[in-house]
Amino acid sequence: MVIWATAAQQSRAGDRGPSPDRLERITEFFNNEVAAGRLAGAVVLIQQHGKPVYLQCFGVRDVMTNVPMTADTIFALHSMTKPVTSLSAMMLVDAGKLRLSDPVARFIPAFADTRVGVSAVAPDGTPVLKLVPADRPVTIADLLRHTSGITYDYIGGKLIDKAYAESGLFDGAYDNRIFAERIARLPLARQPGTLWRYGHSTDVLGRVIEIVSGQTLYQFEKQHIFDPLGMTSTRYVLESDEERARMAEPLPGDPVLQRSEAERRAHPEWESGGGGLVSTATDYARFAQMILNRGELDGKRYLGDAAFTLMTTDQIGPGSGVARDYFYFPGDGFGYGYGFAVRVGPGEARPPSPGSIGELKWDSGSGTYFGIDPKLDMLYILMEQTQNERGRITPAFRKLVYDAFEGAN
Repeated sequence: MVIWATAAQQSRAGDRGPSPDRLERITEFFNNEVAAGRLAGAVVLIQQHGKPVYLQCFGVRDVMTNVPMTADTIFALHSMTKPVTSLSAMMLVDAGKLRLSDPVARFIPAFADTRVGVSAVAPDGTPVLKLVPADRPVTIADLLRHTSGITYDYIGGKLIDKAYAESGLFDGAYDNRIFAERIARLPLARQPGTLWRYGHSTDVLGRVIEIVSGQTLYQFEKQHIFDPLGMTSTRYVLESDEERARMAEPLPGDPVLQRSEAERRAHPEWESGGGGLVSTATDYARFAQMILNRGELDGKRYLGDAAFTLMTTDQIGPGSGVARDYFYFPGDGFGYGYGFAVRVGPGEARPPSPGSIGELKWDSGSGTYFGIDPKLDMLYILMEQTQNERGRITPAFRKLVYDAFEGAN
């Protein structure tokens, strides 16, 4: 299935629609990826002025069954869950039920005694993790902008990794309540507010949403986001054989994603706000279009203008006191708001990477990726399931999208 922009869609005054010839380069790229065996399949959707200008399905859902990829194929979103959870929190902020300055300990008391892990050396010369008090409490804003000091085990350094591994964080069954209480006992990797550090912050945020709303995370998101937007295939746990048959699977030779997917599916009780949702390209396009419309879609407002502006404005730029290091995943030219990377400048690369100032984006360890470009009134979504190839495919895809829109730079 392929949809290309019509002449009427490209004729709006003051904009440039995509070139059909350049859109064909996207088709060629993904056909080659599938033919070479590097990718089982993918779904690509580009939308401008609220209408699809390109929708193409490539390859198969699962190389073990060879069922063709379709537009209603369901993909594990992994970290593309985070923008949805962040929107949920900002809706509560907008409603006056939550404040960005609130200490997390107000909702999860275990965070009242948070400690920071600092590398030290024991008398015998052995590296040890010294625990020191946090300079200030972890706040809701910290969770939203990844400055809480909460990390992923593999990012926090060897001693933090060891502390996580020995903690039993993922032992047995656990829901958001149990997970938040467990991770509150672990050391922070940095003092709150001092470093952008990816991690389980959004999972903890999911638990705060549950406490404030009195609902499970899925119940809240279903009532306030999924049902109103018509995102009928977006959830944490697939509920029927028909849905499970629509699920895309990573290639057998992708052990990291195979393992993380097995762990995700083994814990249906955990509605991970940081990585647990599954969805389709067309479902996620409804969410992305609402964000492109500044919090409104089909006459329904999901987020007020002031809250939306906060969410999509760089919160870690000059004067914020937030440092960046090798693990700064928003990338060159991007700051970070409350749940999205936001383009703030051309960056240091020469020539600069394609895109527009104000562009929003995020991706995931499973290869899913999306961007929202207000300047072009355009959004783009890539659904795939690959950890092995994502680091190569996603930037190539983004360049192909912007190459299709003349004058996008």
